[in-house]
Amino acid sequence: MALLDYFRPVVSMTAEEARIFMKGMNPDDFNLIDVRQPIEYKRSHLAGARLLPVGELKDHLSEFDGTKPTIAY
Repeated sequence: MALLDYFRPVVSMTAEEARIFMKGMNPDDFNLIDVRQPIEYKRSHLAGARLLPVGELKDHLSEFDGTKPTIAY
């Protein structure tokens, strides 16, 4: 991640907006990341979401396709 990446604007959306966005897309067309803790993920998570606790996010960003939209919750 380059220094300027930290200054790019980030779009926020409500849960309903995210549902609508994902409903019209193929799951392979976006990255879906669950940044909660493993116990929370185990209880319930969105189908197709990858568990990546927020504290570990920085170390794994290169594993995601940066050309696709990313939804983190």
